[in-house]
Amino acid sequence: MGRFSYAFQDFDKTKHVRAAIREKGISHKHAREIGTAIKGLSIEKSRDYLLSVIKLERSIPFKRYKNQVGHKSDPGTMSGRYPQKAATEILKLLDNLESNAEYKGMDLDRLKIVNATVHKGRLVKRFIPRAQGRATPKNNVLTHIELVAQEK
Repeated sequence: MGRFSYAFQDFDKTKHVRAAIREKGISHKHAREIGTAIKGLSIEKSRDYLLSVIKLERSIPFKRYKNQVGHKSDPGTMSGRYPQKAATEILKLLDNLESNAEYKGMDLDRLKIVNATVHKGRLVKRFIPRAQGRATPKNNVLTHIELVAQEK
């Protein structure tokens, strides 16, 4: 397995706590939009937000990848979606971040997410056999997600 380093600079072990997921089979576009949506929120608020996204009550505003994305009636959201699979995985990452902070002895009520980084991971190349000896490529891009929280 390759060695990974964190993208967040100026990490201070006394103030920051971090967690990461590597090479998950979720959409990097959905994960990026969720990361921008929860950045600046506390862990509890971001957990409630993601749970309401999974229940289709609130939407994630799509700001970069918004072509052919419909408008939502959620306040403050023009283009948006309900990325349930990515929200479930980031919810697991939030639980990991919280347990890391608890292990360090930090106050969980004062933690705010200061950085949410999403990168494309490895490309898994496959193909689908088609008629008359042809084949169609089926590529799957894996995703890396990193969260950093700071005690304020």
